[in-house]
Amino acid sequence: MKRYRLIFLLVACCLACQASCRAEKGQAPGIREPAVAGQFYPSDPVALRLAVEKFAQDAAPPKVVRPVAIVAPHAGYVYSGRIAADAFRQAQGSEYKLFVILGTNHTVPPFPGVAVYPGGGFRTPLGVAEVDRNAAEAMLSADPGFVSRDEPHLREHSVEVLVPFIQVLFPDAKILPLIVGAPDPALCDRLGKALGAVLRGRKTLVVASSDLSHYPSAKDASIVDRKVLEAVARLDPASVRTAIAAEMSRGIPGLATCACGEAPILAAMSAAKALGATRGVVVSYANSGDVPGGNTRRVVGYGAVAFGGGPGGADTGALQRPADRSSGETLDPGDRKALLALARETIRRRLAAGTAPPLPGLSPKAREPRGAFVTLKKGGDLRGCIGNMAPGAPLDRVVGAMALQAAFNDPRFPPVALEELPHLTIEISALTPMKPVGDPGDIVVGRDGVLLEKDGRSAVFLPQVATEQGWGRDEMLDHLCRKAGLPAGGWRSGAKFSVFQAEVFGEGEGIRQE
Repeated sequence: MKRYRLIFLLVACCLACQASCRAEKGQAPGIREPAVAGQFYPSDPVALRLAVEKFAQDAAPPKVVRPVAIVAPHAGYVYSGRIAADAFRQAQGSEYKLFVILGTNHTVPPFPGVAVYPGGGFRTPLGVAEVDRNAAEAMLSADPGFVSRDEPHLREHSVEVLVPFIQVLFPDAKILPLIVGAPDPALCDRLGKALGAVLRGRKTLVVASSDLSHYPSAKDASIVDRKVLEAVARLDPASVRTAIAAEMSRGIPGLATCACGEAPILAAMSAAKALGATRGVVVSYANSGDVPGGNTRRVVGYGAVAFGGGPGGADTGALQRPADRSSGETLDPGDRKALLALARETIRRRLAAGTAPPLPGLSPKAREPRGAFVTLKKGGDLRGCIGNMAPGAPLDRVVGAMALQAAFNDPRFPPVALEELPHLTIEISALTPMKPVGDPGDIVVGRDGVLLEKDGRSAVFLPQVATEQGWGRDEMLDHLCRKAGLPAGGWRSGAKFSVFQAEVFGEGEGIRQE
């Protein structure tokens, strides 16, 4: 028993000495370790830095001169990294020494105050972002509801996922992580005014970490999120609360919340006004269904907003919907080139950084709902080919999604490796809608792609397959039966046929209509 007591005393003494040494060096005791590295963003430092740098290169240009506050999303980088970069891009070119990150509470029971992180820094794969302890102590002194508490921070991702953007884009800045316990309007107003008082005159940016709607369809999210973002841009917390209440009352299927970081948004708006902001600008908007392979039936919304000086009022031009879609089918050369580049860059970024590129600016024709196949070849041999026949999503999104499927999920081939990508060529087949045909004699080899269905089995060939293989119609249909797991000749009775055409184009090639 005495031995255990002695060991305990020795350990306590060592810990006390370590704390004393940290205090002498001016360091706070405690570095928060990353909780979601490798899940929400890359755990490899090279890949993480590359991801942030690429997002920043693609980001929307500044629309506000030296903003005092921004709203940025905190989901996985593959979904929301581009929008987060759009938000931080608004601050580039200006000198900021401190980033106050207002996180929301996902991990502990709701609490009625603000949790100020008590430690010395946040570690990410890029190193430790130092906490500004002087600013932390000033906030703790500003209001009895602001308390030093680490538990809400330890597993919370809403602050963590934004820290790498600061480390890469503003490497000399410090951070002040705060978790707002609940979206109480009075608390958020007190927090905003306290930030205004503590930060006035300092080179500081307040960052409200929040995603938008959770789990409606992409179509419904587009409506809900626009209403909320329009209210946020007005710099009026009451308008935001009213907009959220109105949208939640509409009974939209799947809608669980309009903004998981409502409290950080409200507090940031109050802080922005206290720091002299007169204008809110919606920088960009997207949802998780917009990325390659994204599920449009159940999405999360993301918006970037900046608050700063200039003419009063709200700028919501980024929320304008695209022009009406064209009914034409042929893509112009610029769109074809952009779609091929999108397919290649989608594969490359997934391999290099675990992220996705932004969708390029395309004509309405390239955003029409169309089915598409993406084909990968290596030395002339097939290396992967997967497509989506149904015209349920815009063509640019389908191309990105099918590029990933062809590269990584074609069961006939191993996944593509990064070093292999320069040796691949990419071909896209943009499809016309399916049309049923009653007689296989109506199928034209070289013009028609064919979907065969029989006895619960199905298979499809693109228009170019029969021509490339030198098959006639009957031979092509025999092979189609075998692909479906049916005997050759099974197409002659009881089978259903649908045909389609394809606009086929590839890297280093011209275009052909088939």
